[in-house]
Amino acid sequence: MKLKIVVLSVFFATCCISCSNVKTEISGAGATFPLPYYNMVFKDFSDTTGINVAYGGIGSGGGIRSLKDGIVDFAATDAFLSKAEEAEIAKSVIHVPTCLGAVVVAYNVPEISSLRLSADVLADIFLGVITKWNDGRIVETNPDIVLPDLNITVIYRSDGSGTTNVFTDYLSKISDRWRAEIGAAKSVSFPVGVAAKGNPGVAGIIGQTAGAIGYVGSEYAFARKIAFASLQNKAGKFVKPSTASISAAASANIPADSKIMITNSAAEEAYPISCFTWIVIYREQNYAKRSPEQAQATVKLLNFILSNEAQSKAANVHYAPLPENVRCNALKSLKSVTYNGKAIE
Repeated sequence: MKLKIVVLSVFFATCCISCSNVKTEISGAGATFPLPYYNMVFKDFSDTTGINVAYGGIGSGGGIRSLKDGIVDFAATDAFLSKAEEAEIAKSVIHVPTCLGAVVVAYNVPEISSLRLSADVLADIFLGVITKWNDGRIVETNPDIVLPDLNITVIYRSDGSGTTNVFTDYLSKISDRWRAEIGAAKSVSFPVGVAAKGNPGVAGIIGQTAGAIGYVGSEYAFARKIAFASLQNKAGKFVKPSTASISAAASANIPADSKIMITNSAAEEAYPISCFTWIVIYREQNYAKRSPEQAQATVKLLNFILSNEAQSKAANVHYAPLPENVRCNALKSLKSVTYNGKAIE
């Protein structure tokens, strides 16, 4: 009898040791726009805490659907949820801004490494009104460049995309026709062009297609060494995306929940297609049989992303850190997250 008790004691002790060594893992899905930043910061978080983060870049629309279905711990999106969309989820959510980024207009015109595009010209290219690279209106803003007699091929996103929402929000602000006929959304009916999946897909096709033009997150243009245009901002200046010009776009008054589009900013030095990107989570974390440990890990991850350490690395992959007031408001909002109605420490 004593031998059996000893054996059982060793067995249970071994089980406890084994359980304590099991790593907590959390999962998310959504936007490809901030993927380079998330890849970096998720790895840093895992290295620091031992908590694994699995993330699938399936587009903002797919991420929100996954959260709605209760199969992920968080969704990433470049398009904040409208009141109607939040009502469809039927549970309270919070938006946690993670960084600022830029949607660039990338192009592939042989031997042309520098290009200026005015707001009205950009809109008319995507409307299919301007179809040649040597169109007089493009030449007018690029007098020192010999533009070829080459057809323009528009490349756009095929999937529900926050990047598309940001880009079409901008076009809707600068073009009455675009606003009336196409509008702004995660998925719209582009009048011309070729569809591709995700930021990597759009960037890849642009890089392979002479005469192509499309919209992608800035990092994808940098990574694939694709040229991108200087865009005319609301103040009339031609600006390229940079940490400074993206940050300038967020210099206006930002609401506490950060749910605002900062495209076409009036700031003189602002890059005109700048945006926040968010991670969305449920305020009450006890859903879909999630454990308290998963809930704690999710909140811990978001606090890490909002830390000065993680924010200071945003520029390493061509994003901009959050303004201090936005970061502080986001940290406050995380204090409202609960598990079984109790605040998560």
